[in-house]
Amino acid sequence: MTHDTAPTAVSYPVHVVAMGVSGCGKSTVGEALARRLGVPFEDGDDLHPPANVEKMRAGTPLDDDDRWPWLAAVGDWLAGTGEAGGVVACSALKRSYRDVLREHAPSAVFVHLHGDRDLIARRQAARGQHFMPPGLLESQFATLEPLAGDEPGVVLDVVLGVDELVDAAYAALTTDAATGGTPEETS
Repeated sequence: MTHDTAPTAVSYPVHVVAMGVSGCGKSTVGEALARRLGVPFEDGDDLHPPANVEKMRAGTPLDDDDRWPWLAAVGDWLAGTGEAGGVVACSALKRSYRDVLREHAPSAVFVHLHGDRDLIARRQAARGQHFMPPGLLESQFATLEPLAGDEPGVVLDVVLGVDELVDAAYAALTTDAATGGTPEETS
């Protein structure tokens, strides 16, 4: 099934963060989900300051001091979508990072794209020109804190195709499943 049909709007503002480690498909799924919801999309990578991009390009993982201003910018973008809502792709690897996003956009809901390290490593290596080198993937997995039970969102297995992931995310967002607490896992 494709999602190139007219978007179906949900009945409340949707502020979605497509999250996960580098190479999990945040941008691809996030953009497709935004089209399905009929809301704007932003790739959080485009909000990194140049110093962060250069640091990652050089193979150096970001530290929290690098991330705080970037996370604020991501949260500001999401909050700035107002009543229309929006979808942003952002790694949001730690709960403290997600807390910053929720400080800016309290209604944020997370779509955690989760998957096997080997699968994600193969996908990351295949994408070519991205500034995040495959060597930093291990640091991303080491940093990752899965969604906690009190965080609004859904966990989706990236073994699914893009259309299936969008369908599952959309279903979660248009029911109470993603907005009330315990993250659901869909595979």
